[in-house]
Amino acid sequence: MGGLTYFDFLAKFGVGGAHPGGILLTKEILASENISNKSYVLDAGCGTGQTAAYLYHQYQANVTGIEINPIMIKKAKRRFQEQKIPINLMEGSIEKIPLPDQSFDFILSESVLAFVDKPKALREFFRVLKKGGRLIANEMTINKRLSQHQETEIKNFYALDSLLVEEDWRKLLVDIGFQDIELKKENQALSNGYHTPEFQFSKNFEPELFDIFNQHASIVLKYQDTLSYRVITCTKM
Repeated sequence: MGGLTYFDFLAKFGVGGAHPGGILLTKEILASENISNKSYVLDAGCGTGQTAAYLYHQYQANVTGIEINPIMIKKAKRRFQEQKIPINLMEGSIEKIPLPDQSFDFILSESVLAFVDKPKALREFFRVLKKGGRLIANEMTINKRLSQHQETEIKNFYALDSLLVEEDWRKLLVDIGFQDIELKKENQALSNGYHTPEFQFSKNFEPELFDIFNQHASIVLKYQDTLSYRVITCTKM
């Protein structure tokens, strides 16, 4: 594979809405929150900027996107320029957000926390949220514990440090100080949770990336009863 990863596939293929439920589920989740043109929103791990652009168009919110992958950043920048929308785009890690305390009313995290140091990133989210601020996340969650061999297969492919069941997420959020915590399991399985994602192909991409996509598809199928996700909402009181 020449060191290529699942994230190289997402970046080079420019997959927008590469999270379960896609942009349709995102719109549904956001509609139940009190977002307005006065809201300051952080799209944490904003990828190619699909959700950030929607937040601006739908709510005229003040949107900041942070993303660590330079290819994704380039694609997000192009999107914002083409649509002439004023989104503050930063290259960086959600484990160390280069912004002051209490900057945001909302933080959105879609299939991002699962892939980083979760306590570190959640502490940063808590820090940059205002009092009363909301964290909205859609994150990989296993429905039951797996054998060590099964866990290793999934963790190695996605470069995860841990796989969490619902109660693990809840405990993490409580430990950090979040309140009003809700975790919802959508009815969709991970294997059919993608609604025609958007693609922005890079000019040069390695043929091995198709192999990575096939591996991803086979893992999702193999673990379709276990590998799931939860929509997580909570508040910094």
